[in-house]
Amino acid sequence: MPDRSGWEDEAESWVRWARTEGHDAYWFYRQSFFERMVPPPGARTVELGSGEGRVSRDLRDRGHRTVGVELSPTLVRHARDADPGGTYLLADASKLPLADASCDLVVAYNTLMDIADMDAAVAEAGRILVPGGRFCVCVTHPMSNTGHFDGPAPDATFVVSTTYFGRRRFEGTEARDGLTMTFRGWSYALEEYALAFERAGFLIEAMREPVPEAGEPHLLRWWRVPLFLHIRAVRP
Repeated sequence: MPDRSGWEDEAESWVRWARTEGHDAYWFYRQSFFERMVPPPGARTVELGSGEGRVSRDLRDRGHRTVGVELSPTLVRHARDADPGGTYLLADASKLPLADASCDLVVAYNTLMDIADMDAAVAEAGRILVPGGRFCVCVTHPMSNTGHFDGPAPDATFVVSTTYFGRRRFEGTEARDGLTMTFRGWSYALEEYALAFERAGFLIEAMREPVPEAGEPHLLRWWRVPLFLHIRAVRP
């Protein structure tokens, strides 16, 4: 079954895509995630699917002591090169090489939908968290993956073209401003995420549907349909 190791094939493209400031949606959604969902720094923060390291670097700049976990060797190398003082582990998020109750915060920013065994990754987050620890997640909104806009205009109609329910494979290539990136992963209904959290023993304490923080032309449509879903859960 394909999993986040597939990002190795797109690693160099992703580094260019992610490190071009203002290029993708991250730059216009990150502030709401860090300010509204992520608690103050504690003893240790673990990021699942840390990629080339931009989320870990942003967390570090906000005072967090981070450990990044990533399955792509190339992305781990780029993360270490950009942040020589950081800790980045080459490992599977569904089989973390970390001890029980060894951190007080786990972050998964747009990665749960890339992991083949999403349930196992959520369970592992619960295992490594201390009681009272938080799991902060951003995922592509379940609704945004059920259809498409019928044109480029900001007021284009959003057409539902597939079933909302269950788990569905997705793959798509985006090209903009001379950069190209192929994204692969799974779409889950909200209930699928909720069930994974329930099975891992989490209590969901906050859920948000953020809108972009700036009026970039290619993001205006996402003021009408949610692009991302933010979740914060606690391990009782």
